[in-house]
Amino acid sequence: MHRHLRLSVVIPCYNEERGVRTVIQRMPPAVDEVVVVDNNCTDHTAEVARSLGARVVEQKTRGYGAAYKAGLASATGDVIATLDGDGSYPPEEIPGLLDTLLDRRWDFVSGCRFPLTDPAAMDVSNRLGNQVLTAATALLFFRPIRDSQSGMWVFRREILGRLRLTSDGMAFSEEIKLEVILRGLRFGEVHIPYGERTGSVKLRKWRDGMENLLFLVRKRLDRV
Repeated sequence: MHRHLRLSVVIPCYNEERGVRTVIQRMPPAVDEVVVVDNNCTDHTAEVARSLGARVVEQKTRGYGAAYKAGLASATGDVIATLDGDGSYPPEEIPGLLDTLLDRRWDFVSGCRFPLTDPAAMDVSNRLGNQVLTAATALLFFRPIRDSQSGMWVFRREILGRLRLTSDGMAFSEEIKLEVILRGLRFGEVHIPYGERTGSVKLRKWRDGMENLLFLVRKRLDRV
């Protein structure tokens, strides 16, 4: 618990048995509940998570967004934090992000990875892809988001019922931020350190990037 609020952390996972162990072990004491989503893992992710006290939720529908929908629906805290199971996002930053959320009276705070604290943590093609998608988000929706693809957020659980979250894929990251902004909720970004991932890369760079871009276009057209 942090500042009298119960805090849940949701971690979507596909074959992250090495990374998720480190992530859970690094959780700050303020975290009351860790929810790990088993998105059709074929390794020991679920067993490792349970052995470290996490609650494991299964989601048979494949995809980053599908995993998040299951995890967010299962979280019981007043506030929900999210990060990946590969160790690239810093669990230690969660209490500070929550303090910022409360002190600034925001509804949703997103961790901004740029400028990178460690340039080796993200290769050039990934940086370029993030820049393109973040620029496209700003151009299509006239909203300045510095890191539209960030997967680390802290937000009030009560706002979930006001968001229309449709993506089952990687576009979920940009969609949840846009939904918060477009619904008139209070959104902000705070810089976070970003590190190298543990385990194999799951991102399909060009395919996922194009799908995210097309999703942005469709979502903008839906609002015309």
